[in-house]
Formats: sequence, C-alpha cells, structure tokens
Amino acid sequence: MTKLAKLPGLAAALAVLALPAFAQDAAPAAEAMAEAVAPIVDKGDVAWMMTASLLVLFMIIPGLALFYGGLVRTKNMLSILMQTTMITAVVMIIWVLYGYSFAFGGSTSPYWGGTGKIFLSGVTIDSLAATFTDGVMLPEYVFIAFQMTFAAITPALFVGAFAERIKFSAVILFTVLWVTVVYFPIAHMVWDGSGLIFNWGAVDFAGGTVVHINAGVTALVAAFVVGPRIGYGKDNMAPHSMTLTMVGAAMLWVGWFGFNAGSNLEATAGATLALLNTFAATAAAIVSWVAVEKIVRGKASGLGAASGMVAGLVAITPACGTSGPVGAIALGFVVSPIAYFFVTKVKAMFHYDDSLDVFGVHGVGGIVGAIGTGILMAPSLGGVGGDDFSIAAQVVIQIKAVLLTIVWAGVGSLVLLYIVKAITGLRVEPDDERQGLDLTTHGESAYHS
Repeated sequence: MTKLAKLPGLAAALAVLALPAFAQDAAPAAEAMAEAVAPIVDKGDVAWMMTASLLVLFMIIPGLALFYGGLVRTKNMLSILMQTTMITAVVMIIWVLYGYSFAFGGSTSPYWGGTGKIFLSGVTIDSLAATFTDGVMLPEYVFIAFQMTFAAITPALFVGAFAERIKFSAVILFTVLWVTVVYFPIAHMVWDGSGLIFNWGAVDFAGGTVVHINAGVTALVAAFVVGPRIGYGKDNMAPHSMTLTMVGAAMLWVGWFGFNAGSNLEATAGATLALLNTFAATAAAIVSWVAVEKIVRGKASGLGAASGMVAGLVAITPACGTSGPVGAIALGFVVSPIAYFFVTKVKAMFHYDDSLDVFGVHGVGGIVGAIGTGILMAPSLGGVGGDDFSIAAQVVIQIKAVLLTIVWAGVGSLVLLYIVKAITGLRVEPDDERQGLDLTTHGESAYHS
C-alpha cells in the first residue's frame, strides 16, 4: 500500500483515539484530509476518453483505409486496406507488450520510458494516470488505450508513400522496427514529463511532431529508398474512386475530434476549444486549397477539397488546444497553399514518387502547424499563452522540436529501410506490380465485373 493510500486510514484512526472532548473537531479534520489526498476520477472524463479512443480507431479503420484506398488504382485497393488493417493490429499488440512502457514507462530518461511497464507490469484496474489538472486522474487502462490508437495510426499514414509496389512482409517488418526505434522514443520525448522535447517547453497538443512530422519524414525517405512505381510519370495513376476517398476523408474529420479534443484528457473547456479549432481550421484549409486550385488550374477538384481537409486537420493538431478559433482559421488558410506547392511542384522538382502525398500533406502540414503553434499561442492573437509569453522564444523552441523530429525520423527510417531490404526485400516483382497487389499478394480482387 502506498503512503498516499495510508493517510486517510491513519487520520481516521487518530480521530477514534482522540479524547471525547475533541471528537467533534477531529472527525471533520480527518474527512478534510481524506478529501485533500484522494484523487478524483470523473465518470464524464472516463466516458469521454473511451469515446475519443474509439474515434481515433475510426480514423484508421475505416477512415484512413478508405481515403488511401480510393486514391490508388483498382488493382491495389485491397492491398491498402490490408496494410492499414494489419499495421493497426500489430502495433496494438506491440503497444501492450512493450510500446507503452517504452513511451510512458516511468523512466527519468529524456529519450525513452524504460522497461518498468513491459507487459503492463504494475498496471491494474485501480491504477491511475494523470491529466492536466492536479488531483484529477484517469484509469490508466483508458490512457493506455487512447495512446495506443495514436501509435497505430502513425505508421498506417506512411504506407501511402510506397503504395502499389511494396512487399506486404516488408510493410509489417518495417512497422515493427519503426515504432520501436522511432515512434516510441519521440512520443516519450514530446509527451512524457521527463522527455527531452517536453522539457524544452515545446507544445504539441495532439501530435504534430509525434504523428505527422514523424510519419511524413518517414514517407519522404521511403519514397526515395523504395523508388517510383513502374510507369510513374507515363501511365495514368489517377485515383480509382474519388467517392471512397471523400468518404474516407470525411471519416477522418469526424474521428479527428477524438484525436484533438481527446488529447485534453478531460471533458472540460479545454476539450471544447480543441473541438472548435478542429472545425474552424479544417474548413479554412478546404476553402484555401480549392481557391488555389481554381486560380492555378482553372478548376476546383474533389481531390483538392479532400487534400485541403486533411492538411487543415494536420496543421491544427499541435495547436488545437492553445490557439484561438480565429488563429485556427488563419492557420488553415496558410497551410493549404504551402502543402499544394510541395505536392505539385517540389515533388516534381525532386522526382520522388510519394504515391499519396504523405510528405506533402502530413509532413509539411505538421511542420507548418508545429511552428505556427508557437505564434498562435500568443494572447494578443487569441491564444492561451501567459502574460509574459514571447512569440520569438516559443517559435525557436518549436523549431528545435521540429528539427529533432526530422532528424530522428529521417535517420532512423533510412537505417531501418535498409535492414528490411536486406531481410525481406522491399519491392514486389515487376510482373506482380503490373498485375496489381490485390491478386498477386492477397489472392483477391476489390471489384468483380
């Protein structure tokens, strides 16, 4: 039994032993002491965090799976669904076995959480996890489940970079290695109280660095290492179903409220701010992307609207709990032209085949959002920063966090890709790629004539 648990009992015992003349004074004192030390677990918070965890799962399956599935050619639809589904399942198992410990295991190391909670050692139905309010706690199981969904969606994002040409075995092996070497340490550094980036004072409310820059940079490295699809730049590789892509994007937007507002860890006003900002920034980014397309191409496309939707969601993720709603709209308007430039110009300039523009949308959007967080926190701009808040100082800290994440993800992914290449190989055979991964890898077709 911990010292904390013993205190109420000790106080009650002293009250019983006290002289009768002081009994009326001693009993209220004991009750006050018990109330002062007992953590509060609010049923509303628990219900909200269970719901938020399910919403993030909804982002992955079916949201991300359908979003990506619609963007590939018909012959590779099921391969994307399978990759997304298997990544989710594998990472959830790893998270319970050792991932949670590596990220939040209680170590004082600035780089990883240690081995103290491997196999969830010491975690019981009664153990608690802290929130942002002193004395208000969550059952640790719900915190584990919520963070597990973040760990699952992040590697599912980068499969879009090498879609239509990667070996299924390579995807799974790379995912196992990547979450262990790249994701868990970054999650610890950014979100754990002993983490390096956390102690710099960097703000990442819901995963701009941990999820989007991490996955986006990995996608860029993978696109170069794996190489372009056969026929890239010559064959028609347009999305086979914009209907499914739009459905998937809409599911992502709905699920993202669990992602962003859930990161408040409590059903309080902070969650409502994140909720409103997730509406506002995303709406602005859709309008902005469509406007840029209309100006540059003369036509506004459904693909552009879906891309703007995701770019806005990505950009507001790190800032959703600290920006004001007007600042969120400004961030949404700004991110789309930048992401559009990378998707349409930079990719062509450097000749890499990031099939579904993971780097251009998630990587670039995450960078814009992470740096923008340092600006939009300012009280003068409607943010929640204190009276002594300095935009310049916070932006410097945000940039440091972005650079460390880029280097960690970039170098780690490069090394791991070559390890996987040596073990399983990365690409399917050229004939299999031409025929499509649905039949050659999974033995089934998404559609039947």
